[in-house]
Amino acid sequence: MARLGRIVAVALLAVAVVACGGPDTGDRAAPPVAGELLSGGTYTLADHKGEVVVVNFWASWCAPCRAEIADLEEAYQATKGKGVSFLGINIRDPDRDKAKAFVEGRVTYPSIYDPAGKLSLAFSSFGATTIPATLIIDRDGRVVEVIREAVRRESLEPLVLGVAGG
Repeated sequence: MARLGRIVAVALLAVAVVACGGPDTGDRAAPPVAGELLSGGTYTLADHKGEVVVVNFWASWCAPCRAEIADLEEAYQATKGKGVSFLGINIRDPDRDKAKAFVEGRVTYPSIYDPAGKLSLAFSSFGATTIPATLIIDRDGRVVEVIREAVRRESLEPLVLGVAGG
């Protein structure tokens, strides 16, 4: 009987996830984001109000992160003229030099160094608890897309342009 109860509970959870379409993102503001950049200086999401911001959580040792890095840069280059900015957030990388080496020569957008993963915890209510994870924040500061797998330019770029209105 206990087994049947567990099966019913799992089935109800599956139905709820499908019915809800994943995390509710449409009406919720992104949490505050601020931190020290790998390249030096600081970044604050509030300074990018009115822009579409693509946030990508990554680590230098993450194989899917390595697979997506060129696609992220290509999507950034293709969309930056439309009021879009990208931000990488390096998490769980204890060696800052390895994190810097990972992005040097590969991406031109900034990356925050967050070895403790505090910023990813701030986004956990959006389901961004694994890496890689990519979020799209609209011009009003709301999280409107969450992608919990390695992205490809051909799928990311249309999403970004759809949010940017172009």
